[in-house]
Amino acid sequence: MSQYAPAAFESKLCPPEQLAERLQQLARPLVFTNGCFDILHRGHVTYLAQARALGASLVVALNTDASVRRQGKGDDRPINPLAHRAAVMAALESVSLVTWFDSDTPHALILTARPDVLVKGGDWPVDKIVGSSEVLAWGGSVHSIPFLFQTSTTQTLERIRAAGH
Repeated sequence: MSQYAPAAFESKLCPPEQLAERLQQLARPLVFTNGCFDILHRGHVTYLAQARALGASLVVALNTDASVRRQGKGDDRPINPLAHRAAVMAALESVSLVTWFDSDTPHALILTARPDVLVKGGDWPVDKIVGSSEVLAWGGSVHSIPFLFQTSTTQTLERIRAAGH
């Protein structure tokens, strides 16, 4: 038996079937975002801090490994498995709760969470953000946050692979 207790941030991990119950403990307005967040970089953490600033709590829904593979990001993606990506995400101060989804979109989780604010990165026009029509219909807002740092996991991996040759 380990002498170390689980890290406190692990309490932020929330299986999807527990989401409705756990959301009741979060302050509103509730902000919801989603993504792969495979290799966390400055662009990610800046974006997440900006998303969190739009409300009192931030829920991040991660694509499962199978869902990431279906996104066409590369045969070796994700680099980090869901358990690792979720733990790193939960350790961020700006993140209130981390859950995940195995489908191609987080639509079902958005309907469960009923966020006050729905957010994606600047490469997503508001009208293309999954769940935007529903969130707007119940009086919420939808934001596409412009990127402040032009970095991506795909670009980082390309540089790593190029350095190896």
